[in-house]
Amino acid sequence: MTRRRIACLLLFLTTVKALAQLNELQGLNALQDVSLSDLSQQDDNPLAKVALALHPDDWKHAEGEHFIYHYVRSFVATRAAVEAEFNFRVVAKELEKEEPGSGHKSHIYFFDRPEDWQEFQKAGHLEPWTGGIQSAGSLFLLRDPAHKFSGHTLGHEIAHLIVYRLYGGNIPCWVNEGFAEYVSRNSRASYQRARGYLAKPHSTSLAPEELMPLDRLMELTYPPSEKVEDFYDECERLVRFLARTDHARFLTFFALMSGKETFDNALTHVYAGVFASRSDFNDKFREYASKDYGTTLQDQP
Repeated sequence: MTRRRIACLLLFLTTVKALAQLNELQGLNALQDVSLSDLSQQDDNPLAKVALALHPDDWKHAEGEHFIYHYVRSFVATRAAVEAEFNFRVVAKELEKEEPGSGHKSHIYFFDRPEDWQEFQKAGHLEPWTGGIQSAGSLFLLRDPAHKFSGHTLGHEIAHLIVYRLYGGNIPCWVNEGFAEYVSRNSRASYQRARGYLAKPHSTSLAPEELMPLDRLMELTYPPSEKVEDFYDECERLVRFLARTDHARFLTFFALMSGKETFDNALTHVYAGVFASRSDFNDKFREYASKDYGTTLQDQP
């Protein structure tokens, strides 16, 4: 065996040992395992049954302040639970709701092995590119400990959970995805600042030729498989534009859109005096979308 292979083997064994030690480590904020039957609320979501049927002896369960957690390795779930509870508070503040869905706890399932997540994707008939999904008020998420958790996927899905809890499942796709992107980017920056980092939410500019026509964007009932990142970016910029223009009006607009109101009617009713017409709105949004957001301290939420 070559020195290189020996070194690689030693590194692998060291990593395995370290992960095992972390798994057994119980800190002050560690989740406390309870049996599935002792949870205060059970989950009748069909995808929950699919998830728990995969390696059923490996799953553990615990309750937090606002969520019920299902996981395999405690150290992964404990870290994610701290972030989930933080995101909950940020989203609740953004929506100006003190306790969204008081008395009800959504279930979150953390997959920490990519191969298990892939198996779940196939069994649940999910898109292969998904790293997390909110379904009927439950969240299923890949949380691979081999990667640093620097993204805002968890915050994005927590936003979906709360929106579903408050407004149901009728909100248009672009509003739902745009709000989840918008608030999760803000939340991620706030979470980093709370840990001592200098962080600001950032939203990258979109060139006019990159923008999907708004009528087409608003017709979509599911993120398109092609140019999916462009779709999320444009939805985020659109929601950020509406929210930053007037936050109080945006909350009214958000509620109307969840009640199946048309965009034009909601815009006319809520933003009267702000935008002279739909054409005026389109022009101002395109100008806003063409500039980066998050480059100054004034941009912070």
